[in-house]
Amino acid sequence: MIAEKPWRPRGNPWLIALTVTLATFMEVLDTSIANVALPHIAGGLGASSDEATWVITSYLVANAVILPASAYFTTFIGRKKFYMMCVVMFGVSSMLCGLAPSLAMLVFFRILQGAGGGGLGPSEQAILADTFPPHQRGQAFALYGLAVVAAPAIGPTLGGWITDNYTWRWIFFINVPVALLSLYLTNKMVEDPPHIVKEVALSKKNGINLDYFGFALLGLGFGSLEFVLDKGQEDDWFGSHMITFFIGLCVVSLVTLIYWELRQLRIGERPILNLTLFKRKSFAVAFVLLFVLGFSLYSSTVLIPQYVQTLLGYTAELAGFVLSPGGFTIMLMMPVVGFMISRVDPRYMITFGFLLLSWSLYRMHSLSLQSSFKDIMWLRIYQAASLAFLFIPINTISYNGVPQAQNNDVSGLSNLARNVGGSVGTSFVATMLARRSQTHQAVLGRNLTNGDPAFQARIHSLSSFLQGHTGAGSSSDTIAAAQGNIYNQVHSQASMLAYLDIMSVLMVFCLAVVPLVWIVGKPAKMAKDAPVH
Repeated sequence: MIAEKPWRPRGNPWLIALTVTLATFMEVLDTSIANVALPHIAGGLGASSDEATWVITSYLVANAVILPASAYFTTFIGRKKFYMMCVVMFGVSSMLCGLAPSLAMLVFFRILQGAGGGGLGPSEQAILADTFPPHQRGQAFALYGLAVVAAPAIGPTLGGWITDNYTWRWIFFINVPVALLSLYLTNKMVEDPPHIVKEVALSKKNGINLDYFGFALLGLGFGSLEFVLDKGQEDDWFGSHMITFFIGLCVVSLVTLIYWELRQLRIGERPILNLTLFKRKSFAVAFVLLFVLGFSLYSSTVLIPQYVQTLLGYTAELAGFVLSPGGFTIMLMMPVVGFMISRVDPRYMITFGFLLLSWSLYRMHSLSLQSSFKDIMWLRIYQAASLAFLFIPINTISYNGVPQAQNNDVSGLSNLARNVGGSVGTSFVATMLARRSQTHQAVLGRNLTNGDPAFQARIHSLSSFLQGHTGAGSSSDTIAAAQGNIYNQVHSQASMLAYLDIMSVLMVFCLAVVPLVWIVGKPAKMAKDAPVH
C-alpha cells in the first residue's frame, strides 16, 4: 500500500496556533476570573454569597458536559464551523453576563458561556495536532500550555484588579473584543482536514442522527459530578439528601453511558465518547496523568491564595502577586520543554516533572504563620516549573499512535481528564481543610481548660499585658480578650497544620503516579513527517 502524505494546512501553522490559542486563553481565564468578584456580584444583584457561587458552578457544569462531546459534534458540522460557533456563543453569552439584571439571568448566561467555552479547548488541541507534524507538536502544545496553565494563575489577580478599579461586569465584557478578533482570524486561517470533510459529507448523506439518549446521560453524569464536587463540602457530603441523590444519579448515569457507548460501537453508530481509545496503553496512562496534573494544578492554585489571605492577611491583589511569578516561570519554561520534547524521551521529562512537583510540595512544609512573601513566591516558582515538564509531554504521549481521524476524540477526553481532575482537586482542598482544621483544633484545645495551670498562667499573663498597654477597664474584660486572643491563635495554628496535611497528601499522590509513567513503552522516534496508511 502506497504511503499517503499527511495533510497540512496552507497557512502558517504558528499563526494558526496563535489564532486558536487566543479564545482558549479567555475561556480558561473565565474559570477563575469570577472567583474573587463573587462578593461584588452578590452585592450588586442582591443575592447571598452562597447563591452567588452558582455563577462558578453553572459554568463548570456546562463546560464538563460539552468537553467530551465536542468531537461528536465535529463529525456532523465540521471542526472549523463548530469552533466558530463556540466562539460566537462564548462572546455573545459573555456580553449577556455583563448585562445580566439578576442572578438568575447571570447563571443562565453563564451556562451558555460554559457550553460555548467547553468546545474551544478540545477543538484547539485537535487543530494543533493536525496542523503540526509529530516532531513539532511539543512546541505547539507549549503554546497551548501557556494558555491552559497560566490563565488560572492570572485570573484571580486580573479579576480582583478589574473589580476594584471598575465593576465586576467588565470581567465578562473584556471577552467580547477577543471573541470578535478570534472569529475573524479563525475564518481566515483555520481549515478542516480531509478526514473531517469526509465525515461531514458522509453524515449529511446518511442523515444527521444525533444520539439524544447518550447526550442526556452525558449531561446528567458529568453535570451531577460537577455539582457534587462543588457543593459537597458545603452541604456535608452524605449528610445531605440532595448530595446523596446527585451522587447516585452521577454513578447510574455514567455506568449507563459507558454501556450505551459500547453498544453504539457494536451496532456501527458514531459514539459520543470514543472509549476504544482506552485500549491504547499510552492514551490510558496519559488520561490518568492529566487527571493528576489537573488535580495538582487547580488544588495548589486554590490552596496558596487561600493560605496567604486567611492566615497571613494578604489582600486579594497581593495574593495574586504571589502566584504571578509562577505564571511567568511557566511562560519561560514551556518553549524550552517544547524544544526538548522531540529530543528527550517524554517519560524522563514526566518523571522529572512529578519528582520536582513532589519536592516543591515537600518544601512547602517549611511554611508557617511567619513565612515571608519571598519564601512563598519561590516555592510557587519551583512548583510552576514542574508543571511545564508535565503538561507538554503528557499531551504528546496521549496522541502516540492515534490515527489523525481520532485527534478530536483524544483532545476531548484529555481536556475532560484535566478539568475533572481540577474540580476534584478543588473539592479535595475545601473538604480536607475543613475536616483537618477541626481535628487539629480539637487536639490543640484539649489542654485549654480552666483546670490547666499553664493555660491559666497564660490567660493572666495576657490579661495583665492588655490591661497595661491598652488601659482596658475591668479585669473580666481583659480576661475575655485574652481568651479570645488564645482561641484565635489556636484556630490559626490548626488551619496551618491542615494546610501542611494537604501538601503531604498531594506530595504522596504525585509520587505514587511516577511508576505509572513507565508502563508506557519507549515511544518510537518521531519522524519529521511520518506517513499514514
